[in-house]
Amino acid sequence: MPVEGAYALVKWLTLAFDPMVGGLGAVLAIVVVTLAVRALLLPLAVRAARGERARSALLPELTRLRERHRRDPERLRREMAALYEREGASPLTGIGPMVLQFPFFMVLYTLFRSAMIAGHQNVLLAHTLFSVPLGQNAVAVAGAGLLTPAGLVFAGLLVALAAVAWWSARHAPSAWVRLLSLGTVVVAVFVPLAAGVYLLTSAIWTAVERTALRRTVLAPA
Repeated sequence: MPVEGAYALVKWLTLAFDPMVGGLGAVLAIVVVTLAVRALLLPLAVRAARGERARSALLPELTRLRERHRRDPERLRREMAALYEREGASPLTGIGPMVLQFPFFMVLYTLFRSAMIAGHQNVLLAHTLFSVPLGQNAVAVAGAGLLTPAGLVFAGLLVALAAVAWWSARHAPSAWVRLLSLGTVVVAVFVPLAAGVYLLTSAIWTAVERTALRRTVLAPA
């Protein structure tokens, strides 16, 4: 089972990291797993960047098609679809890496929402970030206010995630990607803190990745 495999991996990494980071081993384990997932998806991100470059080159032709068929939406849709297919581009450029992260995210979400894993107590739920259990979410602590230790941890996480998501959205290749980037902030309110750490780490990777791709794959020839 994916959850059982993830549990064994994160537990092993936690035990390995704990002596080095003073009880933050589980947090570091989540960061490492997130970085590994994003590294596996890097070839797809490069491919998406190339598709974005191809799509940008089509903008003059797309403008002409919109002007030519502005009174015939169905004809415009067909002509645009044919153009994208002919040139190997797509209006959904960049969405692939984000969508493919979803199964990994759901495994992590389930991992920190389950009291029992494979018939045994989930010991990862005892781990914390600045004394806040990794299985807790922002909704559960909202009633106590932002000035509590837990409230400050979640507020810091959400502010950091919002800042990185905003930056990524500014440089996103499509409206869908912008929407997904900003939507992570809303998701982080309801998921366990561990999943929020995943989202923030992944968002930072995305920001760095897009900066690097703009200077390489997307740089003018």
